[in-house]
Formats: sequence, structure tokens, C-alpha cells
Amino acid sequence: MVRIVVDGMNVIGARPDGWWRDRDGAARRLHQRLEAYARRRGLDLTLVLDGAARSDWHLEGLVEVRFARDAGFRTADDAIVALIERELEPGAIEVVTSDRELAGRVRALGATVSGPRALLEALDEGTRG
Repeated sequence: MVRIVVDGMNVIGARPDGWWRDRDGAARRLHQRLEAYARRRGLDLTLVLDGAARSDWHLEGLVEVRFARDAGFRTADDAIVALIERELEPGAIEVVTSDRELAGRVRALGATVSGPRALLEALDEGTRG
């Protein structure tokens, strides 16, 4: 099974929906949508976010959530690269990002890359009646 690793703020920032007014709320909404998507599709998902987890984040569920600072990294990009290097089989990883530098780094490790648009469209499919 392919694990999908989501560059959280990159995906959130792909849609100008006012996310910048409430970054934490935007991250929580993405997490909820990914949970529903993982449940529908039986996917193995990891959401990587910049910063540190707030104490009121509920991290139980299908989607593994990692916060860069909690893992000892300055950015989510570095945390994603380290995740691939240390913990996962690179050939079985898809990273969702539009960040060219990150895409190059993870491709060099054997991961595939897709852009946020396809993921956002898949998430939208689950909310249409």
C-alpha cells in the first residue's frame, strides 16, 4: 500500500479561501477532510504541519499527524524528508506538495509527487451530495 504524505500548509495554501485568517482552523479542517477521505478510500495518510501541536489537537484517528517542531525540525519540508529517510520505504510513498524544492528532495529519495489540486478535488468529491 502506498502511504500518502501531505505537506499540510502547502495544500491549505493552494486554495485562497481565507485560510490565512485562521491557520490552526484551516489545518484542523484539512485534517477532518483527510480523515473522511482515508475512511472512504482505505488509505494510509500522514499529514505534516509546520510548528508545534496545540494541546487541544485530538490526534487519534486514521490519519497520522506530525508537527515539524515536535519532531525537532524547523519546517514541515524537513520533517517530510526525514520521515522518508528514516521511517518509510521510499518506493511506496507519494508526497502531496507543489513545493518544487521539496518535490526534488523527495523524488531523489524515491518517492513520487503529486500536486495539491488532485487531492483537493478528491476531498471535494466526498462532500458533494
